[in-house]
Amino acid sequence: MNVLLSHPAGNQNVRAMLEGLESAGMLSRFATTLAAPAADSMAAGLLPGGLRRELSRRRFELPPEKIIEHSWREVARIAAGRFGWKRWLRHEHGLLSVDAVLLDFDRFVARALPRLHREQRLGAIYSYEDSALASFEAARDLGMRRIYDLPISYWEVGRQLMREEAERLPRWADTLGGGMFDSDAKLQRKVDELKLAELVVVPSQFVADSLPAWAADKARVMSPFGSPASPDAAAGWTPRAPDPSRPLRVLFVGSMGQRKGLADLLQAMPLLAGENIELVVMGAPLGELDFYRHEFAGFTYEKGRPHAEVLALMRSCDVFCLPSLYEGRALVMQEAMSQGLPLVITPNTGGTDLVIEGRTGFMVPIRSPGKIAEKLAWFNQNRDQLTAMKQAAVAHAAGYSWRRYSETVIDAIRRLA
Repeated sequence: MNVLLSHPAGNQNVRAMLEGLESAGMLSRFATTLAAPAADSMAAGLLPGGLRRELSRRRFELPPEKIIEHSWREVARIAAGRFGWKRWLRHEHGLLSVDAVLLDFDRFVARALPRLHREQRLGAIYSYEDSALASFEAARDLGMRRIYDLPISYWEVGRQLMREEAERLPRWADTLGGGMFDSDAKLQRKVDELKLAELVVVPSQFVADSLPAWAADKARVMSPFGSPASPDAAAGWTPRAPDPSRPLRVLFVGSMGQRKGLADLLQAMPLLAGENIELVVMGAPLGELDFYRHEFAGFTYEKGRPHAEVLALMRSCDVFCLPSLYEGRALVMQEAMSQGLPLVITPNTGGTDLVIEGRTGFMVPIRSPGKIAEKLAWFNQNRDQLTAMKQAAVAHAAGYSWRRYSETVIDAIRRLA
């Protein structure tokens, strides 16, 4: 079956699917907003260094003739962000908002489908939440199969959790995100996308369980994301022995809001008085740093940085904590494990399969600062077990590969034919 894969940007799981479909001889075309020129091309050499680095995230290892671009609005959106033109970027309403880019891109793919279907004998379109509706409608009219990738929990579950959280912790309401401010029209598009889908791809049981009852008869496939390799895997990774004199370093990585459970983690820290524990928070603040310091003053803040430096920061820490309320499958968990960090996470991170209780970490309920504190204290008081848990975390994360991720999905696509 010839497949057109459509995604407006291209992230790690998209790249894995592109590589898998191409290797299987099934990728006909990849539609996206912006694809960077090859690193050794003349065009790339003419770009300023900062822009060249930014565009490197939009480079795809595919034959150029297989990439279809619709770039003007995305280029304008990037420029508006650089120049601080916030009015043009307003949620849903701005001419260059993310939603405007997604809708414009979706319509572009829908217009292109009839010609591509005729020329390429397309059998299916593989698209993602928020940029699939017009494409799926066109594909349905052409008799094409429709594959829908839902990388985060269905919107109804997220909205309900966030509404409850706004009542529970009103001072954190502005940090919630998670679709709290999406219009009825946008939410209806999500419903219509799912209705048109014939195969739903999910990365975790949490996402699978979030699907509405009316979609229960749809074919679905669950395929967990792959893990990055440990940088020392080839040489045989050995974690450093814990030094009882230094603080146990607990790491949180993510946007600094309550969707990620940061309020619960900050509330847990005062419960650990007397424990030798340091909290390290790396991410994008959704408010002034003083707001977070008011909640708990004693954390170490680390700014965002290139991916290799994030992994280095992980290796300097001991435990990774992500008490999220609403995710799909937070890839950062497997990144942390690959660097030797056992986990303290909630089921809503989509990572229940990552925790072998007491060996690779611990699972805690959502909204439970006391349980978070209990598990972090256990790590501090049982440092003699930390080395073995670090090794177990690396070994368990290594069992998840991007190749297996794409192969599982491709097998399900073949069964659609």
